[in-house]
Amino acid sequence: MRVEIWSDIACPWCYIGKARFEKGLAEFAHRDDIEVVHRSFELDPNRAKGAVGPVIPMLAQKYGRTLDEARGMEEHVASNAHAEGLGYRTEGRDHGNTFDIHRLLHLAKARGRQEALLDLAYRANFAEERSVFDDGVLLELAVEAGLDADEARAVLADESAYADEVRADEAEAAALGANSVPFFVLDRKYGISGGQPAEVFTQALEQAWQERTPVLATLGTAGADGEVCGPDGCEVPRA
Repeated sequence: MRVEIWSDIACPWCYIGKARFEKGLAEFAHRDDIEVVHRSFELDPNRAKGAVGPVIPMLAQKYGRTLDEARGMEEHVASNAHAEGLGYRTEGRDHGNTFDIHRLLHLAKARGRQEALLDLAYRANFAEERSVFDDGVLLELAVEAGLDADEARAVLADESAYADEVRADEAEAAALGANSVPFFVLDRKYGISGGQPAEVFTQALEQAWQERTPVLATLGTAGADGEVCGPDGCEVPRA
């Protein structure tokens, strides 16, 4: 059975949701029969490549909050990340266009290293002092993930490389009605929106396994733990 996950490196709930999904998958009896495919989704596709800035002021402006309130929003997300055993920096992170990251992830997928690069990119963006919006850092991450440095450098230098694959993923998300991430599709039958608790993923996997019909339904889209990120921002309630 295939599970497709639409996400963006800039989305904290995608980072947290991936960890929760993996915990839920670990409790699923048929976990060895699950194929996981990661697909592209840009939260800010119109942002210029060079328009990189700090996260805290961006959050304050987007939500109409003070800088202190924005820091509180980040603390809320950090507490969720830490609960899943994930590192999360509330200060010093930046925000930018993620198109190049997605293109590189498609190269990694073609070389069987997508999962490795995705984990490294999430960790660099949320837990380390490394900007994933810098080509030099992206090249370092690609090599750490096991990709050939020259091939990765060539992809970053050619804006058309894997661009169609990224756009195809995004068009497919739109066709499925996904306008926020993370968004999980189980065997093209069930959709799960948001970073749900691990047990929700386990239950959904069990149900999709038992009811293998070609109808896309929606599971687990509500609840305080199902936060998502969309074009208008991430769901980060006032702390």
